[in-house]
This record gives sequence, C-alpha cells and structure tokens, in this order.
Amino acid sequence: MHQPVFRLFVSRPLGESEIAAWTTPEERARAEAFAPARRSEWLSWRGIVRRELGSPSVRFAYSDSGAPSIAGSALHLAVSHCPGSIAAALSDAPCAVDVESLARDFSRAASRYMTPEERSLSDAPCWPALVWSAKETLYKFAGRRELDLLRDLQVGEADFSNNTLVGRICGGEALRLRFLLVAGRVIVFLS
Repeated sequence: MHQPVFRLFVSRPLGESEIAAWTTPEERARAEAFAPARRSEWLSWRGIVRRELGSPSVRFAYSDSGAPSIAGSALHLAVSHCPGSIAAALSDAPCAVDVESLARDFSRAASRYMTPEERSLSDAPCWPALVWSAKETLYKFAGRRELDLLRDLQVGEADFSNNTLVGRICGGEALRLRFLLVAGRVIVFLS
C-alpha cells in the first residue's frame, strides 16, 4: 500500500544571504515592488521550497485561482505566510496549509467567518485563530475563488487531544485537518 508523501516546513523568513542563494535575480527584482515584509515572505517561501528540494533551479507556476505549484513536477505545493512565519507543504496529493499568529485579534472579524455553531465548539482562547486558519486551509484546498467563509466552508468538529478538525467545503465530504500550536502560531494543514 502506498504511503502518501507529505512534508511540512515552518520557518522564520530567510535572511538576505539565503534569499540570494535560493531565489532568482528575476524574483528578487519582481519583489522590489512589494512592501519589505511581504517581499521577505514571498522570497522566503520560494527559497525554503528550493532548499528543501535541494535544487535552486525549481520553477514555480500559478493556477487560475492563484495557487502556486512546482512547474513540471507531480508534487503538490501549498504555502502560507504571516508576519515572522513561513509555512510550506509538499505532497504527492493535493494539500493546503495556513499559518497565523495567535496574537492576531480575530474578534472584529469573527461574525464574518465563524457561525454560531462553530463558536459553540470551543471556548479555547486559540479557537478564533484556529477556525480562521482552518477556513483559509479549506479555501486553498478547494482551489477556486468566490467561496463564502460562512456559507461554503464549515468546521464541524474539533479534537484538541489529537490536534484535528473536521471541515467541509460546500457541504461535501468530511475532510480531516490537522493543526499545530507552536511558538505563538497556529498552523493548519490538509493533505
């Protein structure tokens, strides 16, 4: 029986020397138009993927929905970043990942992404960030735009002892998401 390949990498943004070693001059030139933090995150995920694959010649492409992929490879790629953290996942099956700071205040936006049923699942302080990241992960996994966070993406179960959630996209099949709470961050992934 085939064991699926799934590798998750979580890192701080790379330093300038690593960025220079693992990104192309064209990428660095394009990133000059970004704000400094966004530039570092965008270049860092590219560098991390190349470094982990051991190849500075890896090329990236984008789907119609804006999701990155590795050009000419059967590997699936998922990336996420927030201030101070980069998450990248590589898998032989479709995958998605999201990383968020637990210090981020989700209270003002909670009514726009979390249903009353989802709010009732947990009173853990990390719960709003966890639901947000789970829905971001489901959105990326769906691979299409225009999904509504309240109507189309659901979190229906939480098991903190096993670090798992169950989510659904447009009422479809139950999807098991895994999560980590590490160094003030929540990381949710699906493969």
